[in-house]
Amino acid sequence: MHMLSSAVEALLREVAATIVMPRYQLLEAHQISEKSPGDHVTIADQESEERLNEGLALILPDARMVGEEACAADPSLLDGLNSGLAWIIDPIDGTSNFASGKPPFAIMIALVNDGAAQAGWMLDPITGRICHALAGGGAFIDGQRIRSRVSDEPLPKAGISTLFMQPAVRAAFLSRAEGKLALADIPRCAGEQYPRIVLGQNDLALFERTLPWDHVP
Repeated sequence: MHMLSSAVEALLREVAATIVMPRYQLLEAHQISEKSPGDHVTIADQESEERLNEGLALILPDARMVGEEACAADPSLLDGLNSGLAWIIDPIDGTSNFASGKPPFAIMIALVNDGAAQAGWMLDPITGRICHALAGGGAFIDGQRIRSRVSDEPLPKAGISTLFMQPAVRAAFLSRAEGKLALADIPRCAGEQYPRIVLGQNDLALFERTLPWDHVP
């Protein structure tokens, strides 16, 4: 698994350097579109996913590809995800940030077998920080094994994504949270939100919409 992990990390860094960062803050209007209200896709997402597909197929040929942009075009690709080996690919997590020319955003990959996560990787292309974890093998940031920490806030510090909540649900939740949670600004990027929990910057996260490429890694 160590050799596989090193190969995936090298691929992520290659895609960041050759595809994602050269497009950062240089996108033209016609290179950005919406799949649904508030859900953006850019030419960099598409090019990143294509290169990741190519590279991952060489690393583990027996695994099928389940990429965010491919699934947007053909949702049936998610069928059977509980059977066999599959790569789950988020070519750019936090696309709205990326399209706006601001951080954070990430490239994220997970390997699953019969629906169970075996490994995950999250690369921040701007800082170069890479987080990865192996089932039964520990979690690491930039190669250093980590253990989860909690914040020192008097109330649990919570990153709550209310973007996709219905207005009544959002209002009810925020009312219940008052006095019980210290609400933190959210980065609109799962590849940043989860490390904040591990590092003790936030104590918890809540997402209304959960899609495999955002959360399995």
